[in-house]
Amino acid sequence: MTTAFVVAGFVVGLLIGLTGVGGGSVMTPLLVLGFGVHASAAIGTDLLFASVTKTVGTIIHGANRTVDWRIVGLMSCGSLPGALLALMLLNHIGIRGAAANQIGTTLLGAMLVIAAISVAVKPWLASRSQALAGNTARLASPWLTVALGIVLGITVTLSSVGAGALGTVALLYLYPGLPIKRVVGSDIAHAVALTLVAGLGRLWLHSVNLDMLGALLVGSIPGIIVGSLALRWAPERALRVALAIMLGFVGLRMLWKSAA
Repeated sequence: MTTAFVVAGFVVGLLIGLTGVGGGSVMTPLLVLGFGVHASAAIGTDLLFASVTKTVGTIIHGANRTVDWRIVGLMSCGSLPGALLALMLLNHIGIRGAAANQIGTTLLGAMLVIAAISVAVKPWLASRSQALAGNTARLASPWLTVALGIVLGITVTLSSVGAGALGTVALLYLYPGLPIKRVVGSDIAHAVALTLVAGLGRLWLHSVNLDMLGALLVGSIPGIIVGSLALRWAPERALRVALAIMLGFVGLRMLWKSAA
């Protein structure tokens, strides 16, 4: 089983490196459907997995100066309190209880379907953003960015999905004048703090499997490095279509599982 977790970590890390999506959107449903892990444990473990894995991406983007730290700060002003509110809810209903598992499974399925749509429309928003790259006057209200952070903080803490797939798309919509590389870099940098806080909160609530986390990270770190290096040769359109289809299918499967 440890070897299987290492392989799964490598595949997901590779996917993150190639597409920027794959942490909560792929790893959590893989743990639930493929390995039979309890939804709460899968979500909690994946949050810390995403935080460590995306730290590598943040270091690279930071060195390349493709992180807008103002946007990261505004989003964090909303997402970190949102994560704490979600953790308080989980503590109230019981992190390992049937209610928490039902909420986690249902929200995970719904977020995956939304993520599939986000991946599908991302190229259109990206091209729109590039067309307006010189229009720095069209910046979103700071309060809208904070509000986005609140939504992401709650949904990511409850389902582990949204920091990558939804965050990038939302930023492309809110900041059409921002170059795509800075959008991606800012979203990854923001996800590190959010998933760390949410993951540590779930660790405190005893819903993180540390042995499983270690095995996943052994595979994911080299995976994200290989994926990042192979990005220039990857068939982007084919990857995007395949990822959108997969996320939609898995999301519907999770919704069916929660309703059964």
